[in-house]
Amino acid sequence: MGAAGLARPSAGIVRGQRPLLRTGGAATLLLAGWLLGACAPDAPSAPIANVPTPEGMVYVPGGTTRIGAEDGTADERPVFLAEVTPFFMDVHPVTVAEFRAFVEATGHVTEAERLGDAGVYDPGNGGWRLVPGAHWRRPMGPEAPKPPDDHPVTQVSWNDAVAYAAWAGKRLPTEIEWEHAARNARNARHPYAWGEALVEDGRHRANTWQGPFPGGNTGEDGYLFTSPVGAFGATELGLTDMGGNVWEWTADWFRPYAERERPYTPGGASERVQRGGSFLCHVSYCHGYRVSARSRSTPDTALFHVGFRLVRDVQPRSG
Repeated sequence: MGAAGLARPSAGIVRGQRPLLRTGGAATLLLAGWLLGACAPDAPSAPIANVPTPEGMVYVPGGTTRIGAEDGTADERPVFLAEVTPFFMDVHPVTVAEFRAFVEATGHVTEAERLGDAGVYDPGNGGWRLVPGAHWRRPMGPEAPKPPDDHPVTQVSWNDAVAYAAWAGKRLPTEIEWEHAARNARNARHPYAWGEALVEDGRHRANTWQGPFPGGNTGEDGYLFTSPVGAFGATELGLTDMGGNVWEWTADWFRPYAERERPYTPGGASERVQRGGSFLCHVSYCHGYRVSARSRSTPDTALFHVGFRLVRDVQPRSG
């Protein structure tokens, strides 16, 4: 599959109802609506007194955020305003070591392990394939190296992420919460969570694809696949890996924004939203590390470039 195939929303190989890749198409420039241009966002909320931030998390103030991008792909429009209450968010995606602790404590068996294979992209032939024996311990297959402990865990389905969240006493973020945090809780309109450019003063700000796609990743940012969490610095809020490295599962079913307030009954082919882009993304065909970019897969899908991070509700202390 070439770059054109990757740009189609239905691209990727499928086993039953398990699509292995979902990406947006090329950006289409549109003028922002007058109403959104005229509506100023609310100021972020102040930290809640006497509520400590949990270890490994960041306090994300509430506020009003414009979700989406008029110059983005079709599934990022129409832009709309969303009110967000404060929450805590993991500094980085869940790591291999953290997921191992969960498995050792609970005996959890991931869906990729139960099914016997998982999705791996082969840049040599430009296609996705189900690799027997691929799972979170060996994301690229049983013959490939183990992932380092400080890299994001991958080959975890949405259902696996939810199971981990229940064990950790947290939850997956909504996609509105994720974008609000990526916009630094103040409706920042930069294309990326850290600012305007992928490379600043000669420094790469995210783990993405460099060079021609599909077979020419030069690894100029130092990594061909996943990278250690936090390797590319933090955002204004103190979050890392909010663009590139791995796509991240969110709580929401994927729907066009125009239908977001309509009743919805998910079916067997319904998909959950992913945010943040990955090391496979490039501006020419995906550009998924923009703060407004969306991807999606069915809840049982496991892929070698998808992980997750969690959030926790702010519970004010009584008295």
